[in-house]
Amino acid sequence: MTYRHACYILPQVVLLDAADRNSDLREAALNTAAASASLRTQRVAFTQMVQLLGVQGARLGELTPAGDKNTVYDVKNGSWDDLPGTRARGTGDGPVADEAVNQAFDNAGKTRDFYSEVLQRDSIDAEGMELVSSVHFDRDFDNAFWDGAQMVYGDGSGRILAKGSLTRDLSVVAHELTHGVVQFTAGLRYSKQSGALNESFADALGSVVKQWAANEKASEADWLVGEGILGTELKGVALRSMKEPGKAFEGDPQPGHMRDYVDLPDDNNPRNDHGGVHINSGIPNKAFYVAATRLGDHSWKKAGPIWYDALANKLRPNSQFKDAAEATVASAAALYGDDQDVAKTVRSAWEEVGVL
Repeated sequence: MTYRHACYILPQVVLLDAADRNSDLREAALNTAAASASLRTQRVAFTQMVQLLGVQGARLGELTPAGDKNTVYDVKNGSWDDLPGTRARGTGDGPVADEAVNQAFDNAGKTRDFYSEVLQRDSIDAEGMELVSSVHFDRDFDNAFWDGAQMVYGDGSGRILAKGSLTRDLSVVAHELTHGVVQFTAGLRYSKQSGALNESFADALGSVVKQWAANEKASEADWLVGEGILGTELKGVALRSMKEPGKAFEGDPQPGHMRDYVDLPDDNNPRNDHGGVHINSGIPNKAFYVAATRLGDHSWKKAGPIWYDALANKLRPNSQFKDAAEATVASAAALYGDDQDVAKTVRSAWEEVGVL
């Protein structure tokens, strides 16, 4: 088995809580959680190679036909040793019969186009890295993840996550691919506040991709990550709400203010979520929502570029919430210095959630 850094869309603690509430869900939830946990001890290796050795993205993944920029494979319900699977669609190919393949291909392409056209970034690594996706991972696997080199999608069990929903939802695809961008920029360590920032930047920029593709203004967007992906046993509208952290689904543990920060250990216990990375990300998520809506217009016009500039040029692996706040204020001043209200608006957003 090849171990890779993995960032999952569905936190392990949510899986375990579902298993606690309903014994019928226990096997499916624990199988998915165990697969997630199996990568824990090696999950930082790829990011360290990128940060310390400057390894290019093209050398991290499977090599595919020259010229491919976006390739989808079918794992055919195989597991880790079967990745990436059988090539199902690549650059220049038309749609195929399998909708999961088409959805993964199209949404990866939209994400790549956003980074290229809006942020002038050439793919995940800024050097044209091929986007590799594998669909139909395992059986009824309730998760999707970026493993450090590629995207992997389960089909969902229908009970925890809706069947076929993970490739369909652009915010999920853009979120996970943005973990790759984080890996090749700040390299935020997946632990406590730096890990929560890793999750939050993926949510924030993933949401901007979703709004860009729909041509929605910040005031018109739903600010939901994973809308419609929840299965029958998770009651709610989405996996996360940037507008109202803690309100996405029944039992949503996210706070939206530092007074409610959940101080957890990073001790390999999946219930502690690597020190609360998916939990406390609600705080910087709310800051981004406030900044984007107060800046007005479209989120990719100002808020998105500010957050991206901070991520790509100012933050470091151990950056904390306050570092991110100061970095985004500095990026706002650098990018829009002629309009001092932009930096003031960004600062006020972080003040509203208690970080500054």
